Amino acid sequence: MGLDDLYREIILDHYAHPRNRGRLATADITVEGANPLCGDELALYVRLEGGSIAEVRFEGRGCSISQASASMLTEQVRGKTLAQARELVAAFKAMMRGEASPFDDTDLAALQGVRKFPVRVKCATLAWVALDQGIEEFQRGKAASRATTEVPE
Repeated sequence: MGLDDLYREIILDHYAHPRNRGRLATADITVEGANPLCGDELALYVRLEGGSIAEVRFEGRGCSISQASASMLTEQVRGKTLAQARELVAAFKAMMRGEASPFDDTDLAALQGVRKFPVRVKCATLAWVALDQGIEEFQRGKAASRATTEVPE
């Protein structure tokens, strides 16, 4: 099995068996995201405890890349502070631009291949852009917000 095949399997596994899928009724941060180019939509719910992300869940529909990326995001940010989560968002966006990645030993490495298809990069970054927007709005005192992949980075 080649690396591309392995990465494809990881993405399809997260799509078929999404981690942390579902609504979180007690969320401190709720953000909806949309990718108007592809039609992907999702909502992220974040519950904070002691300054860290205690729980994160998502709901959504869209392509395998957007849904798998959201699933992987939920695994990466749990237990992180909001500042650490935003650092992960920046690192993920950098990886999608082809820069060095701290995610080589994680499932997120599977999404590096998406860079070959620029239109699909917005599918992979949707959940990350939404989380970043949600954290920013929360820190401004707004608990719910909306983000699209068209938000300037």
